Amino acid sequence: MKKAVVLYSGGLDSTTCMAIARDEGFEPYALSFSYGQRHSVELDKAREYAPLIGAKEHMVIDVDMRQLGGSALTADIEVPKDGSSPDAIPVTYVPARNTIFLSFALGWAEVLGAADIYIGVNALDYSGYPDCRPEFVAAFEQMANLATKAGVEGQPYKIHAPLIDLTKAQIIKKGLALGVDYRLTHSCYDPTPTGQACGHCDSCLLRLKGFADVGTEDPVVYVEHEGKC
Repeated sequence: MKKAVVLYSGGLDSTTCMAIARDEGFEPYALSFSYGQRHSVELDKAREYAPLIGAKEHMVIDVDMRQLGGSALTADIEVPKDGSSPDAIPVTYVPARNTIFLSFALGWAEVLGAADIYIGVNALDYSGYPDCRPEFVAAFEQMANLATKAGVEGQPYKIHAPLIDLTKAQIIKKGLALGVDYRLTHSCYDPTPTGQACGHCDSCLLRLKGFADVGTEDPVVYVEHEGKC
């Protein structure tokens, strides 16, 4: 099997992306980040689930983005609840996060001799982050092939974003068809100390709507919603 580095947070999208990489014939090398995020419970899920869905290796890299701040996920800024303006980039956007994560993925891919990197970004049912758009993915791929030894020696990299044009419901359907167990994923930006999802942040609302659109119940535990929209 060909090797692929898969950016893997432990969330719904990245878990589905990992399953897709496996289904497309790749041996996944899962890469997660402990970046000072308030929802660090997602890393517990990532560590638990990565080997179960076929990750050959799982690496967790420490990058303290709390030193930069600027986001409700990495600073003492309140996480917005019950919807935010569709015309504004929300405060849950982490400056340069996917650029940083993909750079680490690119470095590991070059060391592994892998030409493929998977990222579970989505440009339909998402919070409006600029680093989740097709333009960003295409630009990073171009940069990757200009900035690496492998790229300039004629072994080009491919950045796969298989979820980018899918709705949340379509992502969930795809994952279910591939046998993804969504009980072992975590999406909430502002969970309780025991790891229960809040049910009110953008990420929870998008996830709940996706399951509702599919016509099935979200298997994770919510503080108030209890898995129902």
